[in-house]
Amino acid sequence: MAGQRKGTVKRETKETQISAEIVLDGTGRAEINTGVPFLDHMLTLFAVHGLFDLTVKATGDLDVDAHHTVEDVGICIGTALDKALGDRSGIKRYGDFTVPMDEALASVTLDLSNRPFLVYSAVPMADRTGEFETELAPEFFRAFAQHGGVTLHVRIQYGSNTHHMLEAAFKAWARALAIAVSLDPRRSGVPSSKGKL
Repeated sequence: MAGQRKGTVKRETKETQISAEIVLDGTGRAEINTGVPFLDHMLTLFAVHGLFDLTVKATGDLDVDAHHTVEDVGICIGTALDKALGDRSGIKRYGDFTVPMDEALASVTLDLSNRPFLVYSAVPMADRTGEFETELAPEFFRAFAQHGGVTLHVRIQYGSNTHHMLEAAFKAWARALAIAVSLDPRRSGVPSSKGKL
């Protein structure tokens, strides 16, 4: 695949103003400022562990809560991924990774199928880690999957520390996605018997 695999998006609504850029064949450089510190932390981990170069700048109606910002950042990263993938020729398409984080364990399995779907399965955890509402994690992943054309299964199998549980999930997402977007040297076209994803 010739050229740099990069996707850039800007999204403005009455609730949020967001710009995002992802470089799939990067070095793990992260420039993240969403106004939601825990999300910034998770997206930095995502860039580092996936070896993506990720830039996200967001302002949103945080005086209401973080919901719109978190969801719309997911939309933008998914859209940027879709742009970076183009017609998805040459990619491995599938990815699976399991990450332990001390006492917690999380797995992510995904397919860059262009058929968006989210399965999010998590054992009970605290309502918040710091100021971050844990119910926003599946909202983020759903928005990413819908706009990135990703079949995404996120499983948080166990854990007792909510921060660790979510961090394991975000790291597993990064590693699984890095596998799926990587190029298969034996493949020249789209990895589907249909000839199109």
